[in-house]
Parts: sequence; structure tokens; C-alpha cells
Amino acid sequence: MKPTLTTSSRDDKTRFRVEIKHAVAIGPGKADVLEGIAETGSIAETGRRLGMSYQKIWSLVADMNADFVEPLVTKQRGGASGGGAKLTPTGEHVLKIYREIENDAQRAIAKRLPELVSLIRPDAGREPR
Repeated sequence: MKPTLTTSSRDDKTRFRVEIKHAVAIGPGKADVLEGIAETGSIAETGRRLGMSYQKIWSLVADMNADFVEPLVTKQRGGASGGGAKLTPTGEHVLKIYREIENDAQRAIAKRLPELVSLIRPDAGREPR
């Protein structure tokens, strides 16, 4: 397991990504997809909210469904009652665990990150080396 923590002093937002077994990962993008589907019941609406195409959202969902022991999202095709998507109980659990990891990481780095950021040159990363 390889956790990756990304932070930006520009927006004070920390992004946390967990990579497992070299390819399986859940990070802020996939978590946002799961959250969007849970809130809207729609892959298309989730795509609109996140500024992604339906195909991109469905591709992320398909990857997650293949990588976990059970699918995280189920999809129902349109018809008389309309289509939709919803999180499975496993999908709800994965999202909850990820958000808890994210919150734990945020609290853990809050103590030391300002000190580290204060030691970085303001123009670092902007100049060619």
C-alpha cells in the first residue's frame, strides 16, 4: 500500500490518494464520483457536476467495480422508470472509509504542514532549473 498526500498552499487543500497492489487506487477523484452517484443517483449528473464526460465517469466506476471484491456501483438502464446508478453497500463502505482516511490525514498533517510550507521559497517550482 502506498499512500500519497498532495497539498497546495494556494488553496489550503490536501488531497489524499491510496494506491494498493500497484494499480488499485482510490483518491479524491474516485471518491467524488462515488459521492456524486450517492447524491444524484445519476452517472450523467455526476459527470456534469464534476466537469467530466459520462464515459469518463463510467470508466472510473468500471475500474472500481473490477478492483474491489464486490461492485461499488450498480447501474440500471433507462426505460419506463428511467435509468440510474446507486452505490452498493460495499460502495458506501469504501466511500466512508476513504473519507475517514482523508480526515485522519488532514488532522495529522495540520500540525506540521504550516512549518514545512514556511520553509519553502515563495517562487519555488516556478523557475526553470
